[in-house]
Amino acid sequence: MIERNRSNEHRRQDLEALVEAARGGDSAALEHLARAIQHPIFGLAMRMLGEPAEAEDATQEILIKVITRLDRFHGQSRFTTWVYAVAANHLRTLRAGVKERRNPSFEQMSERQARVLPDAVEPTAERQVLTREIRLICLHGLLLCLDREHRLTYVLSEAMELSGEEGAQVLGIRPGAFRKRLSRARQRLRAFMLAHCGLVRAENRCRCELWYTPVLDTGTVDPQRPKFAGHPVGDHDDSRELAKRLADLDELKRIRTLFRTLPQYRAPDRLLERLTEMLTIERDTPLRA
Repeated sequence: MIERNRSNEHRRQDLEALVEAARGGDSAALEHLARAIQHPIFGLAMRMLGEPAEAEDATQEILIKVITRLDRFHGQSRFTTWVYAVAANHLRTLRAGVKERRNPSFEQMSERQARVLPDAVEPTAERQVLTREIRLICLHGLLLCLDREHRLTYVLSEAMELSGEEGAQVLGIRPGAFRKRLSRARQRLRAFMLAHCGLVRAENRCRCELWYTPVLDTGTVDPQRPKFAGHPVGDHDDSRELAKRLADLDELKRIRTLFRTLPQYRAPDRLLERLTEMLTIERDTPLRA
C-alpha cells in the first residue's frame, strides 16, 4: 500500500509538472499530458455512452476542453480529479446518442428475458467465443439503464475507483449526497441482477451464452467485428477465470466484480492525431498514442 501511494504521488507530481510546462508553451509537454489522460477519459466515456464511436467523439471534445482550460486548474485538487470533473460536466450535458436513447429500461430488459430465454438453447462449443462480447454488451446496457447522475456516480466509484470524497468533488456535490446516489445506483443494479443474472445467482436462467442466437438474429453482434471484445484494451482478458473468481464471492460482491471486468479501454490511436489537427499544434510528426 505504501509503495502504491508513493507511486500515485509521483504520478501526480509528474502530471502537474507537465501542466506547468504546457502552460508555458511546451508542445511536447502538452502531447505527454494528452497521452496520459486520454485513456481514462475514454474509459469513462465508454461506460457512460456504451458506444465506441460516440465515446471517441466525446473524448476528443473533453480533451480539447482540458487543454484549452489548463489555466483554470489551480492545484486545489489532484489534476486527475479536475480532469474527471471536466469530463463529468461534459458527459452529463451531452445530447443522448442512439445507444442511450434506444437502450431498454430494467423493466424492458426483464420482459425481453422472459420472452426470449425460455426457447434459448446452449450454443455449440465453437460459438462460445462470443460469450465475452455478449457479457460486455449486457454490462454496458445495464449501466445505461441508470440515469446519468446515478450512472456517473456508480462509474466513478466502481470503475474509476474514486473515494466518496473525491467522487463528490468531481460532481460538485457533498460526500453524503454522493454516497446516497451510489447506494441508490447499487440498489437498482442489485435488484435486477439478483433476480436475473446467472453469473450472480446460479439458479437464474439468464446466461450470456444463451443469448448467442438471439443477438445474431437481431444483428446486435457482428461475429467478425465485435464492438467491445475486439476493442484495444490496456489490461489482459481474464474472462476465462471469471467463473472461478465469482465462485469465491458472495452474491453482492459478484455484481461489483462483474462491472469491474469491463476492460480498461484504450482510446484509438487516431484520436490524438485528430486533436493535433484541430488545435493546430505544430509538430514534425503526428502524435501517437
